[in-house]
Amino acid sequence: MDKLTKAERTKQFIIEKAAPIFMTKGVAGTSMSDIMEATQLAKGSLYVHFENKEELSYSVVDYNLNAFVDRTLAAVNTEKNAKLKLFAMLDFLSDPLNPPVAGGCPMMNFGMEADDTSPIIRDKVCKIVVDVQKFIQDTVEEGMEAGLFKKTWNAAAFATKTYAMIEGGILISRVSGNNDKMNILMDMLKAEIEEQSILLL
Repeated sequence: MDKLTKAERTKQFIIEKAAPIFMTKGVAGTSMSDIMEATQLAKGSLYVHFENKEELSYSVVDYNLNAFVDRTLAAVNTEKNAKLKLFAMLDFLSDPLNPPVAGGCPMMNFGMEADDTSPIIRDKVCKIVVDVQKFIQDTVEEGMEAGLFKKTWNAAAFATKTYAMIEGGILISRVSGNNDKMNILMDMLKAEIEEQSILLL
């Protein structure tokens, strides 16, 4: 296995320390002084690895998006079939007050901020949004092929609805400080999965 150079380790260290700050303060609200404080590195050392805050923000956005996806997939892929994977995904994302990535949902946080301010970050978020919906759709279709779900189920529509309901639930939960509405939404999605399931005798 290739070992990281000292410079690469330092760069990764900066990204990891900066990740929760950008998530909570936003790209615009985060200063290089914040990063200096978190890393205990001098400004000159930061600029050795990142030309400016904008360049750092791109790496941090990638880091947070990938962490969210990787941690979700790790929870989902332990299950043996499509139905269990869908339930595992919903369970894993059902507590927005204790999210997979510190600070909330990176798609929502960065997507809303970057919508009018950074086409590069917006495109990064958009790609993940599309990928997540495709994963849900592919999982439903996998279940159809395995005979777990009805062939008439509209996998694409369910994927879009699921993603939108999860993101909406995250927003409501985080601004209200409780998961009551998220639990309602998750129960609705689970009920649809059960309705579309084929009873295996």
